[in-house]
Amino acid sequence: MTTSQTTALNDPVIEDPSVYLDDPNRKQLELHTDTAQGPAVFRWLTLGMEYLIGAILVALIASVSCNVVGRAVFNHSLPWADELARMLFIWLVFIGAAAAFARYEHIAVDALVRRLPMRFAHLLYFIQHLIITILMGVMLAGGYQVIANSSGRSAILKVPLSLLSLSLVLCVLFIAVVSLWRMWVSLCIIRQPEKGA
Repeated sequence: MTTSQTTALNDPVIEDPSVYLDDPNRKQLELHTDTAQGPAVFRWLTLGMEYLIGAILVALIASVSCNVVGRAVFNHSLPWADELARMLFIWLVFIGAAAAFARYEHIAVDALVRRLPMRFAHLLYFIQHLIITILMGVMLAGGYQVIANSSGRSAILKVPLSLLSLSLVLCVLFIAVVSLWRMWVSLCIIRQPEKGA
């Protein structure tokens, strides 16, 4: 069946829905650990983050489950489990954001970019990643100030509060570096001579 064929309800049938999921202009900017696409250091860091996300998720589920069992069975909550779950969730969010950015899995509206020629699409990608890099620089400066000024510890586990802010700083730093690499790739594509010229 082709895309021009219709069903009994006269709805067009899409042969391969991945044409709407993968942007061919963006292929050079993506990191893939399975196909060895992108710088090795980014691929290894992304893979490490994904394993860490899995471990944090298991620890988070175990912590919350301990608290639920403690309340339901023993009629006594475990305060350390609640605090640990909060800390793990913070780390999970920031590491997950960095890993999703590396794999280009954040939500994006790319209807315009898909219709542009490759060089113009990469001009927009360059501008997009320039803005991302600037925002990450602002967040990095703010995160560093928070770490430098936080001297307290958590109430129950006595974990330094700066450890929570460290997750933000590491996430932002990774996103900024990957964004700089993507800007470089887009710039190289923009500067390529036109085919047939």
